[in-house]
Amino acid sequence: MPNQKILVVDDEESILKIVDYALTEEGYEVHTATDAQAAESIFQRVSPSLVILDVMLVGKSGLDVARELRAHSDVPIVMLSARADEVDRILGLELGADDYVTKPFSPRELVSRVKAILRRAGPWLDSRAPVVVGDLQIDTLSRQVRMHGHVVELTRTEYDILLHLARHPGIAFSRDAILASLWETSHVADERAIDVHVHNIREKLEPNPKNPAYLLTMRGYGYRLREP
Repeated sequence: MPNQKILVVDDEESILKIVDYALTEEGYEVHTATDAQAAESIFQRVSPSLVILDVMLVGKSGLDVARELRAHSDVPIVMLSARADEVDRILGLELGADDYVTKPFSPRELVSRVKAILRRAGPWLDSRAPVVVGDLQIDTLSRQVRMHGHVVELTRTEYDILLHLARHPGIAFSRDAILASLWETSHVADERAIDVHVHNIREKLEPNPKNPAYLLTMRGYGYRLREP
């Protein structure tokens, strides 16, 4: 964990100072920017392990920055917003963000989320064997996913959800259980976030996402991966 680099982008200096202090105290190397242009320059220079990105930036929005980052990088992204609007939350997750925090927030909670995401982004040390479920193949060393032999590009969170289900094919998991498997404590994100990530996985994995054949919904409960 120590010496991992984190880029924090927010046009409020007070927020930058609070987040910078909280993360620096935990041993992270923190870089800050107040606009998209500066953020992009720093990203290219330092290659951060995680980006904390405010939605409402002056000029280019944080959502636009997230979209551009996700086009060429799978770096974990945590979105910040002063709005509690669910539309922002869903849009941020659909663009590939790993988590979403609404202002005002607890610096301690933000640090906890950062730690959890970076922990999940690390290599799977407990099991390195490939996971194969029918036509689905997951290489846990390279974190590469293939369906019918074709590479499927997933975000880190999408990959972690799919891997968890693929390691237990045929078993139904509640949304809360999936959250717990990802963040260890289910309060870190809400169940709606799981639905958005599953929707994104289906769009990339299923021949007909509206009528999924692999990642199945257990109505009123959660999800399971169909056994071959």
